[in-house]
Amino acid sequence: MSVNFSESKTKENLMRAFAGESQARNRYTIAAERAEDGGMLTIADVFRYTADQERAHAERFYGLLKDLSGETVHIDGSYPIDQQDTLPELLRAAEHNEHEEYADVYQAFGDTAKEEGFLETASAFYQIAEIEHVHEKRFGALADMLESDTYYNSEKVSQWMCTNCGYIHEGSLAPKVCPVCRHEQGYFLPYSMACYKLP
Repeated sequence: MSVNFSESKTKENLMRAFAGESQARNRYTIAAERAEDGGMLTIADVFRYTADQERAHAERFYGLLKDLSGETVHIDGSYPIDQQDTLPELLRAAEHNEHEEYADVYQAFGDTAKEEGFLETASAFYQIAEIEHVHEKRFGALADMLESDTYYNSEKVSQWMCTNCGYIHEGSLAPKVCPVCRHEQGYFLPYSMACYKLP
């Protein structure tokens, strides 16, 4: 069926998604500061990296509302409050929220947009849902490593990369200090999590 955009549920869902992505960006920026305060600089970087992607999602949803420029869209919605005490708990909360966006919220929003005849918007919801699934898995993997004390330790020979200078260390333990640039252990990232690692 074809629906007038200004009278659609899709208009409201886009505004809910814009609000949700904007809040996620701020939650992850705050979480990054918490991680940095605890000396976990690479996890802070992951939170900021994800926050920037949430900003891009918000921008996409906001752009799809352009035809209503100058108007005010009233929405009701519920959004999470994530003020956990530990870094693993913050990561688990982020994992949970990303799963909800991926599995429930954006699938439903995409289905509604498709039913109302807004195919470009439906596609944006479905595509961004898949990105949120990647976020979910990344946050979960980081939480797993922290909870099992394998972020800087391994039972087998593993690799860690200093994100300051690029040095790659092999061993069962990440160095306390980078032997090249002398930055602290908080700059080391398990190489499996590095964005630009060699295949």
